[in-house]
Amino acid sequence: MRDGQRKSSPGHKHCFLTLNLNTSYHRLFPAEDSMYPEGSMYNFKPQYRVALRGEALLTSSRFNKGTAFTLAERKNFGLGGRLPCQVNTLDDQCKRAYAQFQTCETPIRKNSFLQSLKDQNWVLYYSLISRHLREMVPIIYTPTEAEAISEYSHLFRRSEGLYLTLKDQDSMEEDFLEQTKGRDFDLIVCSDAEAILGIGDQGVGISTAKSAIYTLIGGMDPSKSLSVTLDVGTDNADLLNDDLYVGWNHERVRGEEYDQFLDKFVQLVRKYFPGSLLHFEDFGVTNAQKLLQKYRTTHSVFNDDIQGTGAVTLACIMAAVGVTKSKLSDQRYIIFGAGSAGMGIAHQLRDAIVQINDFNESQANKLFYVIDKDGLITEELVITTSVRPELHPFARPNSEWHGIQRDEDGKICLLEVVKHVKPTVLIGCSTLAGAFTEDVVKAMAAGCERPIILPLSNPSKLVEVNPEDANDWTRGKALLATGSPFPPAKMANGKDYIIAECNNALIYPGLGFGTILTQSRHMTDSMIIAGARRLASLSPALSDPDDALLPDFVDAPQVNFEVGIAVAEQAIAEGTARVNWLQEQVRHEASKKVWKPIYREYVYDEQGNR
Repeated sequence: MRDGQRKSSPGHKHCFLTLNLNTSYHRLFPAEDSMYPEGSMYNFKPQYRVALRGEALLTSSRFNKGTAFTLAERKNFGLGGRLPCQVNTLDDQCKRAYAQFQTCETPIRKNSFLQSLKDQNWVLYYSLISRHLREMVPIIYTPTEAEAISEYSHLFRRSEGLYLTLKDQDSMEEDFLEQTKGRDFDLIVCSDAEAILGIGDQGVGISTAKSAIYTLIGGMDPSKSLSVTLDVGTDNADLLNDDLYVGWNHERVRGEEYDQFLDKFVQLVRKYFPGSLLHFEDFGVTNAQKLLQKYRTTHSVFNDDIQGTGAVTLACIMAAVGVTKSKLSDQRYIIFGAGSAGMGIAHQLRDAIVQINDFNESQANKLFYVIDKDGLITEELVITTSVRPELHPFARPNSEWHGIQRDEDGKICLLEVVKHVKPTVLIGCSTLAGAFTEDVVKAMAAGCERPIILPLSNPSKLVEVNPEDANDWTRGKALLATGSPFPPAKMANGKDYIIAECNNALIYPGLGFGTILTQSRHMTDSMIIAGARRLASLSPALSDPDDALLPDFVDAPQVNFEVGIAVAEQAIAEGTARVNWLQEQVRHEASKKVWKPIYREYVYDEQGNR
């Protein structure tokens, strides 16, 4: 019997067997439209009543069709003489736009091109990217978006979203209502831009990428989402000294004044959009967990850095223990890096073990070994240093570490923990490149038959180990996933081992979609676990142990649809949903909710949409 990885028995509650599939993964999504029943937006083009005409219509990114306006629409909407005579299809426009995209020589120029396209025509923007997901998502999202945000003040052309500044908070409600009047929002993504991936504090560098991914991959109507910058200043000296910086030129405000500003914003969301999902993005480690805990019982809130990262990692590990025929509770986990992501993963795994394997929280905490900049978190560290409160439950007893070698600073380092604990799961969220050395990886392989190694740090230059090296050092035994895309590694038999990309975008749009679909009062832990279980059940590795642990990113829209179904069903089951549906109705209702980038036929109506 393998150490920490038992063979299955009839009494085991396997966390990954939640979706009864009659086909293999590779046949699960044979054609996009076949997922959605007759009558969904995927299968017809309804008429749309629009109140805009002429210049106002052509400059509306929501309603503009460009050369795709039909002859009848050109006549009825006062567009005669404003467009070339040729009427193009959306396919024609995508072909033209893709050719233009390919002329952009650098990722940041491609990002600027796509942003410009979005400013002109939402349908064309989303349709183009949906046809080239693998190529274009890294341009509008990680990693290129980080560069775009860091250059935000120098690239700024047009405002997008809502900007609320602490120094102007006396007029916050007035500003909020002015910019949201006549709109009905399902999704509000807010950020104070303190902890943007890989680049830190960017002050006012608003990122609309999250909202775009919700639409591209989660099927959410972009007209029902709002991106909000909460400008509380910045501690980035380069920005403070930049004459072109467009944000509030002030040191970042913290403490009670910050808390009051954030609370004022959240209360406006609760007051005017009570059924919306409020997504917290890129908040610093000191605020992220605090805000999530403060508001999750009073409104439907979500933090992708904590819960999204935790959920996709949970799904990945569920798939891995499916391969090893073991359970979550059989594993010993090392979390290397105790920031928002690392602790989000630890909490998500622990909560799943409690729910699925009938452990209590204290029992589940004992399965984890958390390593931060001060080394292994022990009871001694909790007493002698300023270890954050959320780490305290995972502190290891001092008695476990008598006689264990420490480094010159008195820290218990990763290699010593691996040798002593013989973990089955090693998760990296440290952004410390190369931290999973050959000695560490080989020690992992010596301690169990199929080590689960997840170097998740982004971008790829900060990954804890190149997965190809981890594969070689374990002689192909390791089950691997990374936070950034990597090429396949070679197995001993010459076969390619596909490195799963543990990308939040495989799950967070679905978590949001299911929550919004059911108008759930909260996004509960059990809803997130239901989504993770559904994602894990779609793992290619469950059919072939040498295949990827997670689905291919090109299938992300269909995968997230399934995740959304599971989340919605759970919301109904536990009574947090506001809709009066049976679980059996969810798939049909979900298909009607999906937004698709297609042109609708416009009918002029003075009382129509603007």
